[in-house]
Amino acid sequence: MKVTLALLLGMIPVAGAQTQQAPHAMYYRTGAAADVVGHPRAGYALMGGGTDLDEAFRWLCDHADGGDLLVLRASGDDAYNPYIRGLCKLNSVATLVIPDREAALDPSASGRIQKAAAIFISGGDQSKYTRYWRGTPVEAGLRDAVKRGIPIGGTSAGLAVLGEYIYSAENDRPNDDDLKSETALADPFYRQVVVAPDLLGIPILRGIITDTHFDTRHREGRLLVFMARILASGPATEIRSIGVDEKTALLVEPDGSSRVVGMGEVDFFVVQGKPAVCEPGQPLQIGMNAIQEQQVHAGESFDLKTWQGSGRIYAVSVIWTNGQPVIAMTPGPWVHSEANR
Repeated sequence: MKVTLALLLGMIPVAGAQTQQAPHAMYYRTGAAADVVGHPRAGYALMGGGTDLDEAFRWLCDHADGGDLLVLRASGDDAYNPYIRGLCKLNSVATLVIPDREAALDPSASGRIQKAAAIFISGGDQSKYTRYWRGTPVEAGLRDAVKRGIPIGGTSAGLAVLGEYIYSAENDRPNDDDLKSETALADPFYRQVVVAPDLLGIPILRGIITDTHFDTRHREGRLLVFMARILASGPATEIRSIGVDEKTALLVEPDGSSRVVGMGEVDFFVVQGKPAVCEPGQPLQIGMNAIQEQQVHAGESFDLKTWQGSGRIYAVSVIWTNGQPVIAMTPGPWVHSEANR
């Protein structure tokens, strides 16, 4: 079965608050009225959601080299502007609210992105980012920012859109609960399981899908389903993923070196080979020793290029007991089993 790589090219807008940019976009700015030319350094702040983490924002600001930081959102207001200004010495902090596809189609939106020395993508609903930005000047501006070495961060939904693969939530209905691990494991082709291609093209996050609020909302099972769907869909023989706890961030340099900050941990997974069973209406089954997990805590490091870090390594299996999924973890070195291919 093929994975649903959703390319839902809907409609997009941009509205005006302090500064009018287009009929539906809002642009709020604090600090200097004119942008400055600085020397930003590439880097990626992967924030797990929940309470905002001061240390992660300071790291992002440091990479901005005193320039102009732009917050991107699909709804809300300028609440991040005073918060970030209170933490960092920057020329300005601005928020651009892009509430629909019409706004993202306006070239002036990408103009704001082009001038930013750092970009932060807020939380909310990632389906709005994938629907509104795909194939627009906003997507083009973000991809260009990555190529120019602009530091970028994202929390919750903002983190969800940073990897090469995106859990896009594009099939969620207005009254749906968040996709639960138990639901996804019981049927990997359940309506809410939608994986989309990337929006930013960050080189160090190629082959990776992310998830957020990881421990608080027990999302390990659904992240394994996303990985299984990607592997079952085509020629890929390995997929990696990163799950970030709330009040926690992974701070990634372009060379792949990274460190965990905050209150929790970051979980790194790699799955090799096709899943034993990944079919509509059938519980997910992945062979023994097909999944490796490494748990990296605050203060510890991880190298995304070598996929090695200072955390504890586990072999992970999905076991079904009395019709319920159990994720079994065995400590120790990981040995891949060819039986899962």
